[in-house]
Amino acid sequence: MLDHLGRYYAPYSTPERPRPRDVEELLDLEGLNQHADQKIVTLSGGQRRRLDVAIGIIGRPELLFLDEPTAGFDPHARREFHELVQGLAEQEDTTILLTTHDLDEAEKLADRILILAGGRIVADGTADELARQAAGEAQVKWSRNGERFQQSTQEATAFVRELLAQHDDIDDLEVRRASLEDTYLTMVQQHETGHPVEATAAFEETHDDEAAAR
Repeated sequence: MLDHLGRYYAPYSTPERPRPRDVEELLDLEGLNQHADQKIVTLSGGQRRRLDVAIGIIGRPELLFLDEPTAGFDPHARREFHELVQGLAEQEDTTILLTTHDLDEAEKLADRILILAGGRIVADGTADELARQAAGEAQVKWSRNGERFQQSTQEATAFVRELLAQHDDIDDLEVRRASLEDTYLTMVQQHETGHPVEATAAFEETHDDEAAAR
């Protein structure tokens, strides 16, 4: 099937972007070479998802749409897929539009993130930019002479630099910024309530609750 579909892209091959991909190379890339002669109905759910991706990239697309591409993947397959996506974007100059509910995946892969709520785009930027919008202050924690300290600051790098310049006995230094999950929850809440949320307070409250749960 991959060989058949690949032939449709042959007329669009260029020296800069040869089409289609070599099927054997693609099967090896997707970890499907040992299943090459199986009927599709006999493949597992994760293997079918890998086949979906193989079908999507056999023509070396310049623009690739991926909808929840790692659903059904085990952790090893997910890591391999992430490496594949990064390679497509960096080495083959492919623009990838990926929709996902896995916020760790989005934070790891995306150069630009759009958050949707109620059918509208409520945020647009890099993971770091969105985190700064949702929770402007980072939490810096450290210990000194056995005593624990914590400080909220909007300039974490400058604060840590000054802290280390003043003291040479700092231990257990930790800088915690809002994760993409924190950002997503804050911005969706802003959209649903119709007014800004006190993001830093919400961020601190969330992680205080997590610490209490642990």
